[in-house]
Amino acid sequence: MQIHVVEQGESLWRISQKYGSDMNQIVLLNQLNNPDTLVIGQSLVIPDPVREYVVQPGDSVYAIAQRIGVSIEELAKVNNITNPAQIYAGEMLILPYFSHEVKPGENLWSIASRYGTTVNQLAQVNSIANPALIYPGQTLRVPALPRPLIEVNAYTTKLNASGSQEVRALGRNFTYLSLFMYAIQEDGSITERDEQPVLDAAASTGALPLLVLTNFSNGSFDSDLAATLLRSAQLQDALITNLLEVMGQKGYRGVNVDFEYVYQTDRDNYNDFLRRLTERLRPQGFLVSTALAPKISADQKGLLYEAHDYETQANIVDFIVLMTYEWGWAGGRPWAIAPINKVREVLDYAVTVIPRDKILMGMPLYGRDWKIPWVEGTLARTVNPVEAVQLAANYGVAIQYNEEYQSPFFRYTDNNGQEHEVWFEDARSVQAKYDTSELPSTYHPYGSLEVGASWVITTFVS
Repeated sequence: MQIHVVEQGESLWRISQKYGSDMNQIVLLNQLNNPDTLVIGQSLVIPDPVREYVVQPGDSVYAIAQRIGVSIEELAKVNNITNPAQIYAGEMLILPYFSHEVKPGENLWSIASRYGTTVNQLAQVNSIANPALIYPGQTLRVPALPRPLIEVNAYTTKLNASGSQEVRALGRNFTYLSLFMYAIQEDGSITERDEQPVLDAAASTGALPLLVLTNFSNGSFDSDLAATLLRSAQLQDALITNLLEVMGQKGYRGVNVDFEYVYQTDRDNYNDFLRRLTERLRPQGFLVSTALAPKISADQKGLLYEAHDYETQANIVDFIVLMTYEWGWAGGRPWAIAPINKVREVLDYAVTVIPRDKILMGMPLYGRDWKIPWVEGTLARTVNPVEAVQLAANYGVAIQYNEEYQSPFFRYTDNNGQEHEVWFEDARSVQAKYDTSELPSTYHPYGSLEVGASWVITTFVS
């Protein structure tokens, strides 16, 4: 897989020829509504025809396996497909094997070293009785490298039938699926949700559902609501009892606590609540995690940060999601949602007080469209990556790329003469975030994760 940035005068056909890739596969992978209209500066994910295959409409695992000459089991294993009947057009599969033509002077050992496999594996896959006997021009099958063992969490706000469909299509990429949200109430109860379609979808893909618990009320995070709970052990006990009942009934596997704008005076109370929560949930097999604001120091000022105690919470919970996004927030000035320089500052601090294997770096898969000149009190519109590119196409403007922030953006003027500025995420910006978290560059699920403005992906920092 490669990333191609569209230049002046390029067509999709010419790009597909350049990489030897199938044009239809590029269309599906990048969700191109109109393949004849490309935008200068647009990032395209190009599948490697030798190593990758993009599922076409009407495909089945059986048909794909037959076409490439492998078993269903081999294809399913390398792609973590738990249900062979559940694949979707547009998702990219890794081929279990690719071909290598032996060059003069090569031997099985040098070929194995080049591709990160072993002589025994190559000999077994190719039915070679004598590993010393290979010859120039011979075509060998080389097994694909196994995908890196990482854990991925996805937040979604779509808890309806549409959300269910997205989870069925994407869920096998996720370790956890965090359903946003249940909110606490002043009497220790929690709000009601009808999210069963999404829970069923998660179960069908093997993603472990996490209940996101918040102090959200009347359209925003409520500091006073959090204080009411955190200052009462009795209310906390009632809340945890209610939480356990809902989680048990609906099949949740853990909770992700997302308390925001907590008063600084409730910092220790928040930590004590998490201790009480883990003491009751862990013995019943539930995971406990938190979502924390993006801090660059322990004593960072501001209501968003002061009660979020990185070091102490790391000693209490199973893992921590760092909200390394929302610099470009809806109510603020136009800016990259997750500028890479700011993300790095947060991670540089976080790894000094939180074990690396407990840190999940947040990565947004959405963007924002601001009216400019920006006026305080106005709100930007949220867009997904496909919508952002379509906006640029509709108004005939090129997409630019900010190297400092590693983020795409563009400006346009709408039909009413209003100027706009759009920042969003594309393949380049997502790759930059994976590289920052030091995940192996061979693992890059962006092509199958660009659906919907509700997604936030989090991955462990290595």
